[in-house]
Amino acid sequence: MKGVNKTSLFYKLFSLLSVVRGYNILVLVIAQYLVSIYIFSPKKSITTVVFDLHLFFVVFSTVCVVAGGYIINNFYDVKADIINRPIKSGLDNYVKQETKLSIYFFLNFIGVLVGFLVSWKAALFFSIYIFGIWFYSHKLKRYPLTGLITATLLTILPFFVTFVYFRNFSKIIFVHAFFLFLVIMVRELVKDLENMKGAVASNYKTFPVAYGEKNTKKLSIFLIILAIITIFILLNHPAISSMKYYFYAAVVSLFIIGFMLFKSSKKQEYTILHNTLKILLLVGVLSLVLIDSSLLLDKVIETLK
Repeated sequence: MKGVNKTSLFYKLFSLLSVVRGYNILVLVIAQYLVSIYIFSPKKSITTVVFDLHLFFVVFSTVCVVAGGYIINNFYDVKADIINRPIKSGLDNYVKQETKLSIYFFLNFIGVLVGFLVSWKAALFFSIYIFGIWFYSHKLKRYPLTGLITATLLTILPFFVTFVYFRNFSKIIFVHAFFLFLVIMVRELVKDLENMKGAVASNYKTFPVAYGEKNTKKLSIFLIILAIITIFILLNHPAISSMKYYFYAAVVSLFIIGFMLFKSSKKQEYTILHNTLKILLLVGVLSLVLIDSSLLLDKVIETLK
């Protein structure tokens, strides 16, 4: 009997990790710390930044509200997910909807509470984010343009919450943010192409449903061209340093993605493109350590002393 209970608990925990998209949460945490170490605190040691208590509170609050956001999005998308992701949907439903909602409210409460330990502004930011992702899940995602723009903004905001903490608003960071905004928006459009059947069944007027596959591809390719132009602007900035190699690879990748998107018409093809864009974003996060290779070496040596 104990073995059965342990197995059941394991499945429920695994189900919950699936609902909150544990992989995405992990990438977000890594991104926030890498940005903090290599962009916002270049003169501080790795240990000083990693053990910054207020930064930890910011990251922890972000994890709570983003995880809560995934839960409420999952709650509203049950019908669409059964069609679009039947296997994942079956795993997600191992935890009752009532339990998910309880965890959702608990995570949001903890996220805002811990935010107050940083400042009232941080708590206000997380409160607005919580409302934004609920309003998107409940209402805005049913409309093509507002849903697309809101989904992109809600995805990118957690990556840049550390900007507010470090009060760093340099032009190069905004250009980088614009590049991420464009790539994430392309990913959202490709994901909508991938999930068209579920959107129709749930009465979601996503961009492909409202304007068709052809126009969605045109918009995606236009955004890809803008992203490539943004890359060339970034490459002219000396602060990019060795991260230029990532951007060279990104230009080639985006050209290929644009060409493949133009040729694609099946769900499986859109899934491959969606995952490719996710990998491009992940590699971009990990490439932050290349912004200054000498700085990376200095920080490692200082940590080992």
